[in-house]
Amino acid sequence: VGWQTLAGLYPTFPLYCGSVGMGHLGLPTLNYLSCRPPYLVPSVQRHKVYNLKDIAEEIGLPGANFVGAGAGSSRLAGVNCELMPNSHLKTSTIETHFAKMKDGKPVLNRYESNEFGLLANLLASEGKKGRVLKIVAKQRLSDKTFVGAIRTALGKKYGDKPVALGGVFLIEKGNAKLHVMPDFSDTPLKTDDDVNNWLHFYEAHAPLTMLSVCVSHDPDLDLRVEHTHGFSSHGQGGHYHYDTTPKEVEYIGYFSIAEKIFRIDAPQDTHAIGRD
Repeated sequence: VGWQTLAGLYPTFPLYCGSVGMGHLGLPTLNYLSCRPPYLVPSVQRHKVYNLKDIAEEIGLPGANFVGAGAGSSRLAGVNCELMPNSHLKTSTIETHFAKMKDGKPVLNRYESNEFGLLANLLASEGKKGRVLKIVAKQRLSDKTFVGAIRTALGKKYGDKPVALGGVFLIEKGNAKLHVMPDFSDTPLKTDDDVNNWLHFYEAHAPLTMLSVCVSHDPDLDLRVEHTHGFSSHGQGGHYHYDTTPKEVEYIGYFSIAEKIFRIDAPQDTHAIGRD
């Protein structure tokens, strides 16, 4: 673990972000937008549609650079889908990806809009160069995920003080369990088993680029404490769960520490379903 400035230090990163990406975070703000699943399960609320431009105005950071994990707009994608937001509003640069199910198989595509639906967990920043936290890990020794281990370390160090991070990590070697949401369920998803039976799980292989946000603990804001979506240059992507090759896996991550947490459009009724 160490601090450094990320500016072209990793030219082989399959993250198409150039000068507006995760290595140029500057004055970060971790923005949680409708991040809980209640707008998706038990039954979808299709009218919950958002735009990164509106979010940037609401948090007082016009022109923001956004990265994170969320759900794409079904209106644009044609179906429910996993979103990997990577957008710099100031330069009108969109390098976002999305994964959806097509003919029973997950497919990955580029996404050319700032509109999204239902939920998102996002790191918002000025998109400037700045110092980031570099974390390298190899050969997983416990049942904790990479992000889970980071959250545990933060909790031990800072206790009840919530500490939020956002950034990008690369799975350089090994495989990972991902899921891709199919189209919206015709029947309510009332339990975690219902959700898991609905989702499409599969194993993806390195290299995988993961956009991730997490917080050491929920400061009574009903936050999703971690959310990670990833993509690749070989057509695989989706929601990250954990690596499946602990003896082989290698991670390298770059994160920024958030100065503020925003909770936007919190649901009136919440639940604990589908929070993995």
